Amino acid sequence: MGLRDVVERTPGLRVLLDGMYGLYGRRVEVHLARTPDHIGVILDGNRRWARATGGSTAYGHQRGADKISEFLGWCDETHVKVVTLWMLSTDNLDRPADELVPLLGIIEDAVTNLAAARRWRIHPVGALDLLPQHTADILKRAAEETAGIDGITVNVAVGYGGRHEIADAVRSLLQEHAGRGTSIEELAEILDVEHIAEHLYTKGQPDPDLVIRTSGEQRLSGFLLWQSAHSEFYFCEAYWPAFRKVDFLRALRAFGDRSRRMGL
Repeated sequence: MGLRDVVERTPGLRVLLDGMYGLYGRRVEVHLARTPDHIGVILDGNRRWARATGGSTAYGHQRGADKISEFLGWCDETHVKVVTLWMLSTDNLDRPADELVPLLGIIEDAVTNLAAARRWRIHPVGALDLLPQHTADILKRAAEETAGIDGITVNVAVGYGGRHEIADAVRSLLQEHAGRGTSIEELAEILDVEHIAEHLYTKGQPDPDLVIRTSGEQRLSGFLLWQSAHSEFYFCEAYWPAFRKVDFLRALRAFGDRSRRMGL
């Protein structure tokens, strides 16, 4: 059993450490050099957190969903403009029904609650056609209901895969030019990276400055493959449900301390 597991099982110790981390976090926040405009987050570790604390998989997913509004509050405080939350990958759609169905329900409730808060502009990113119609409808409705909100743009990546996104972008580009009567030869002559970027799920948005992955895994797993070409990456040991404000501030501090060369 690790230290984080002991803390989770010992309420008194958790309260003491929360107080200490709060003081430390305020010190870190004061000395932040700069903050990113766009943060991408791979919300990883819900199931492992649940196993470590003796809870069910569904409980882990629910605690992970509960963390989202708290995280967005931290982003509000630090003036982040865009957040992309990877909540369900295309690979996750192959999970057994007894796990996938409750997870989709938790995601639906989480997105509905984010929209109801009237603080953030919800923007679904992913292959909605791969999702159950009910789930896709909830995502679309959340986007419609928050379209006029002057707050952080929150990309909810559900049914998302980086390769799938690029394939969708190329397909959309080809369909657009076919409608204009452009031949394949003419398109090949003029095609540039910006033409594809204009058809991504995140078109019109800045690319992520910082990508955070929780749970200790150090890979992208297909997250924002195109957009993260010049992103900074921060890998955190904490499972997503146990991700704290101090962990977030450490990620921002690490970002601020780096010299961004943007490929130069």
